[in-house]
Amino acid sequence: MTSAAPRTVPLARSLPPVLAVGAWFKNTVCVTRDDEAFVSAGVGDLADVAACRAFESAVGELLETLRVAPRAVAHDLHPDFHNTRFALEFAARRGLPAIGVQHHHAHIAAVAAEHRLDGPLLGLALDGVGLGVDGGAWGGELLRVEGGRCARLGHLRPLALPGGDRAAREPWRMAIAALHALGRCDEVARRYPGVHGTTLVRMLDGAVNCPTTSSAGRVFDAAAGLLGVSTMQAFEGEAPMRLERLAAQHGPAEPLPDAYAIDAAGRLDLLPLLGCMAQVDRSNENAVGRAAAAFHATLAAALADWVRARVAATGLARVAFGGGCFHNRVLGAALRARLEAEGLQVFEATRLPPSDSGLALGQAWVAAQALD
Repeated sequence: MTSAAPRTVPLARSLPPVLAVGAWFKNTVCVTRDDEAFVSAGVGDLADVAACRAFESAVGELLETLRVAPRAVAHDLHPDFHNTRFALEFAARRGLPAIGVQHHHAHIAAVAAEHRLDGPLLGLALDGVGLGVDGGAWGGELLRVEGGRCARLGHLRPLALPGGDRAAREPWRMAIAALHALGRCDEVARRYPGVHGTTLVRMLDGAVNCPTTSSAGRVFDAAAGLLGVSTMQAFEGEAPMRLERLAAQHGPAEPLPDAYAIDAAGRLDLLPLLGCMAQVDRSNENAVGRAAAAFHATLAAALADWVRARVAATGLARVAFGGGCFHNRVLGAALRARLEAEGLQVFEATRLPPSDSGLALGQAWVAAQALD
């Protein structure tokens, strides 16, 4: 898999050579040489010994093929990832700087690198999870990015993750977290018989094993769980994909009124939208399809308003979309249309996917500019 030819991305200018070790999910590695970046074929998730060895082989193959001696190594902020540990050891052995790049900064930087963008821009990063600079689980972020610099301008209202990482695989948990936040815990036993819903409510009441996240992916999961579209996921992103398919089958919808709010600190609150999803008759397929379409339309309207508020505050008129949620064509198309109607320039990933498999390019772009 890693022996396939690397993908070449022309850069805006010649930069110092760096090695970027990518993400834990959908791993790729990237090496810059002069005014080009070279991204390896996909390694996959670094979840077992075989994948970790394949990752290390990909690094060696890419450096040997390109005959590059990197001047720095870029890595994710998460200290427990195999590729982070590898990057730190690789850099220490060679006396190189190891440069940590925040996950969502890297998502937006990948789009900037691909489109050869210099100067500041707004970045809308929506995905499942990435470690934030505060140690929290981020995933719904509005950023100001300028090369190696990044500022968090806003984020989605956090939701609890009852059971921690299990909540990312079991949308019923996110649905219960939303009901708890809405003050509707009395509905849990009726909605989710046969699962440990009452136990989750007690966990949420006591904030026991319930870290919070600003993840847009978990908002999709909560909506899917509330609508009965998905309660358990067989693979990453299954629940949002089902929700998107229902929305596409239904066709265009109008945003729901009063279904979101933006506070003075730049936080986008989508809990009212999840409350609307909880009102839907899950036994009515037509109603669920309409709700899925309305969810997407409302989310696009909310995100557009959120971005416009920061455009007004910063004067920036360029917006980059990054993160796995932008695989969702229904959301991406609706949001792009709204922002372009306001005269904004919108940039999306085209050479590489918007998800974590493009993250190494963004890491490399940030680290190379830090050396430049």
